[in-house]
This record gives sequence, C-alpha cells and structure tokens, in this order.
Amino acid sequence: MRPEIQVVQDEILAAALPHVAFDGWSDTTLSAAIAETGHDPALARTAFPRGAVDLALAYHRQGDALMRARLAATDLSDMRFRDRIAAAVRFRLEAVEDRELVRRGSTLFSLPQYTGDGARAIWGTADAIWTALGDTSKDVNWYTKRATLSAVYGATVLFWLGDDSPDFANTWAFLDRRIDNVMQFEKLKAKTRDNPLLKPLAGLMDKVRAPSGVKRGDLPGHFTKGNF
Repeated sequence: MRPEIQVVQDEILAAALPHVAFDGWSDTTLSAAIAETGHDPALARTAFPRGAVDLALAYHRQGDALMRARLAATDLSDMRFRDRIAAAVRFRLEAVEDRELVRRGSTLFSLPQYTGDGARAIWGTADAIWTALGDTSKDVNWYTKRATLSAVYGATVLFWLGDDSPDFANTWAFLDRRIDNVMQFEKLKAKTRDNPLLKPLAGLMDKVRAPSGVKRGDLPGHFTKGNF
C-alpha cells in the first residue's frame, strides 16, 4: 500500500470508530468518517475499495499489529510454550478498546458474502501469533498449527463477547482449557505418525509445503515439485 493511502486509511479508521457502536461497520459509518477527516471521497474509496468491509478488516489488522508490538516488547522466555500462545491470544483481545467494535464486526462477517473475509482475518491472526512466536514449520504442520489456533481464537472471542466476569477471568480460564485441547491434539498427531497403518497418509502429508513468496494469509498449500 502506498504511504499516502496508508495515512488516509489510518485517519479514516480512527474517525470511524466512535460511529461503529451506533451504525456498525457500514457505509454510513465510512461516509461519516470521510466527511469528518475531510479527505477526498475518491481517494478514500481507493483506501477502502469495498467500502465498510475493508474498514472492518483494517481495524482487525490494526489489532494484530498492536498484538505483535506487545509480544515483541514482552519477555516470554520464562514461559512454557503453551503459555506464550495463551498470552498472545490474550494480548490480541486486550488490544480491543471497545468490545462493541468486535461484536459489530462479528455481525458483519456472519453475512454469507463476508464469511470468507472473516475466516481469512482469523487465520491471519493465528499466523501472526505463530510467526511472532518463532514458528519455523514448513510442512503440513504450518497449516495444522494455524487451523487449530484459528479455532481456539474464534471460540475465545465469542466467549469473551459475552463474559461479564471481573477482569474477564472466565475468558482466560476458557482460553487455557482450549490451549490444553490444542496441546493434546499435537501430542496425538505426533503419535499417529508412528502408526504403521497411517504411514501412507503421513507420507502424503509430508509433501505439503507452507506458502513461500506469497501472501502469508493464503490458506492453500502446495506439493513440492517432482513428487508425482
């Protein structure tokens, strides 16, 4: 994205946030933010070519960036790895200044035409977490790690949206249980590789490679050249 477009996007997003609680992630909100910032409407539409959905996605990416910055500034070296994952998810939720912004986003991304955008946004958050924590997997594990964490993050967000416990204590307990489920899955996955009945499947999965030289948020993988 060109630097000037990024500035326009950031300023319009900041102006839009107070409107979201009342008008949602909508064209009404976007139009009000454009008017308040005084940006040329044509330039603003370049920053958000699909309108309100791009505005909501920009807000989600902003939250991911805040999470990455907090992770980079936090010493996690004394934590177990599962606790680092839990901390990253918690940092991501704590980057949200108003739950209504996320609640309105959940409504938008539940619409059939935008469910794919919502899924990619959650996948992007999971990828950001694994990348920030130093994941170096290049095979099918790249996908399974992000798929399971996407499920954990999505479920935790939904729980958090309805949590009225002090300091969201119930949410963090819920998150810990979900992380434990993921660690159990990883152990089970490791055991299945030693099962002789599953070796043909394991051999096939070994041919899957993580994205390289493409958008990190892309879900499809590829097989290494010359495998077939």
